[in-house]
Amino acid sequence: MNAGSLFSFFPFLLFPFSISAQNADTTKFVLGKVEYAQYSEFVKIPEAYANKAGMYLRKEVLDAFILMQKCAKSEGVSLTIISACRNFNHQKSIWESKWNGARKVGGKDLSQAIPNAADRAKEILKYSSMPGTSRHHWGTDIDINSLNPTYFESGKGKKEYDWLRDNAAEFGFCQVYSEKGNERKYGYEEEKWHWSYIPIASKLTRYFKKNMGQKDISGFDGSDALPFSEVLKYVEGIAPYCR
Repeated sequence: MNAGSLFSFFPFLLFPFSISAQNADTTKFVLGKVEYAQYSEFVKIPEAYANKAGMYLRKEVLDAFILMQKCAKSEGVSLTIISACRNFNHQKSIWESKWNGARKVGGKDLSQAIPNAADRAKEILKYSSMPGTSRHHWGTDIDINSLNPTYFESGKGKKEYDWLRDNAAEFGFCQVYSEKGNERKYGYEEEKWHWSYIPIASKLTRYFKKNMGQKDISGFDGSDALPFSEVLKYVEGIAPYCR
């Protein structure tokens, strides 16, 4: 389904969301410098749609997911949100635990295995974003069903992924971290579980590129490991059909 038929089929997607210039609130949302419960744009995800309590999403994104889940269920496919909004401090805890070796990456303590800062950052960036750069800050992105790549290669997991691949666009969602190749040459590794609500996320992607810089990548261990031009590749390194 193309963009035109998407919005005619789901007219509620045509909500007012515009960004015309640098805005303090938008910058906070983009960088994850917020507590989601304090903003009316974000709602708590009911337990019927998530694997744990207390997660938040933008209201429009949750509405779209609920419709998608209902449609999938009617075709024998179960979809559950396992990760949604993560603010700066949440992402910082993930990043620093990998950076400082408290959390193993590929079975290794990276603080010992990769002493070079740039190389260590790139290793973490295969699957985890630097704080301030994660799409999960935005309230537009969700992880569905499993974070294990092999889960989606056979059986129940493959059926779920195939359904999402064939139908998610009808509800506004796109797999931003597709397989790397000629169409997506840089950025994070493939994530079949990560789906982004494009009607909002595409605008925030452009906002980040236009308004963020080196000064905004700070406040965590390893923040100066890479120049902003390299960090930006991970924000921009998405499937072209998700832009």
